[in-house]
Formats: sequence, structure tokens, C-alpha cells
Amino acid sequence: MSRQAGKAPDLAGAGRRFGIVASRYNGDVVERLLEGAVDALREGGVQEKAIEVVHVPGAFEIPLALDLLARQGRFDGLIAIGAVIRGETRHFEVISDACAHGVAAVSLRRGVPVGFGVLTCDTRQQALARAGGEAGNKGREAAEAALEMVALAAARATDGGPR
Repeated sequence: MSRQAGKAPDLAGAGRRFGIVASRYNGDVVERLLEGAVDALREGGVQEKAIEVVHVPGAFEIPLALDLLARQGRFDGLIAIGAVIRGETRHFEVISDACAHGVAAVSLRRGVPVGFGVLTCDTRQQALARAGGEAGNKGREAAEAALEMVALAAARATDGGPR
């Protein structure tokens, strides 16, 4: 049973450009998330040359990189990809919160839809489960969310409705 109700989303990405910012930290997990995101964009009709991937050191750097891409005005949507895994200190909370708030701020400030595919897990096993394992691929889900929100933004811009 689906956790989401309502009409099936529009995931048509033909003619649209997407930027993906991917963390290098926890790279093996992130690469699986990135593959899921790129696959979802391709399946949505986005051409390979219309997908640009930028790598950053860690999740903390994702918001700035997204903002730099958004400022260029070349992208219809952006996707944040990363993995923060709890350690023994509060560093996990600090990085997770900063990343999530920063990503949301970029989307709202720049008016560019951003799919959030940054895992915040207690264990490596949980992260792997969400990076193409038994819990799905959250990178794919982030790309699908970005596709849907780009379609929504485009529809609202052309129908005169509030943005």
C-alpha cells in the first residue's frame, strides 16, 4: 500500500535540466544513491547531457554547492545526495541539521525545486538498505520528487496560479 495519496505525479523530464550535488563522504553508499537518482531522471526522459553531477567533500558542503548551481539559472531542478551515519559524538546531529536546513533554504530562496536524497542513518546497514537495498533507493525517490516538483512549478508558472 502506498504511503502517498492523490493523483499519480507527472515525472516527465524531457527538455529539462537537472543538477545533482553528491557528497564524497560515505562514498560507496552515495554512489548507489547517485545511480538511483540518475536512473530515475533518465527514465523520466531527461537526457544524459542535461544531467550535471557535482561532487563535494561532505553533506555540510551540499547546500552551498546547490546554491551555486541555482544561481546559474541553468537548472530546472536540483538533487542533493549524501549519507550521514551516526557516530559517537553530536557531530551527526550538527551536520544532518545544517544540511537539511541549508537545502531547504536554497530551494525557497532560489525558487528551484530540490529533491532531498541525503540519508541520516544510525548505522551503515541502515544506509545501505536505503541505497538500493531492502528499503529502496532514496536517491531515486529524491529524483522522482524533483521531477514532480519541476513539473508542478512549470504548470503553476504557465497557468497564472500562485507560485
